[in-house]
Amino acid sequence: MKIGELARRSGLSAHTIRYYERIGLLPPPDKNASGHRDYDVSILTWIDFLGRLKATGMPVREMLRYAALREQGAGTEAERQAILEIHREHVRARLAGLRENLSVLDTKIAGYAATVSAGDPAQSKGTKDDDHDIEHSDHRHGAL
Repeated sequence: MKIGELARRSGLSAHTIRYYERIGLLPPPDKNASGHRDYDVSILTWIDFLGRLKATGMPVREMLRYAALREQGAGTEAERQAILEIHREHVRARLAGLRENLSVLDTKIAGYAATVSAGDPAQSKGTKDDDHDIEHSDHRHGAL
């Protein structure tokens, strides 16, 4: 398949595909008789996996390390497994942080809902003082 079709089917731009090739995330494609890139359809599965690694926050340098091991093939499975296990722990930690932040949002929303339903902001939770308490608590704002 030509680069335009790969771009359309993968959701990546042709520029990004070329960049991924240049840095080593994608293996060099075969070339057709006229010298144009000719990708095998199987590359879509790899691109999808790379997208998932990226979406879950794996740094490019780790993606490159994983890609190099994948390219080496048999005998690198334990190293690839270790990379993915470490990354999985990072993802789990991010999820825990997201859950904690979601809980804070739920608390704030409930406080505002109580204020709105009571009709008297001065007598209800969700006041400015309540905002200050949450905004300056020990919650990890930037943990995500």
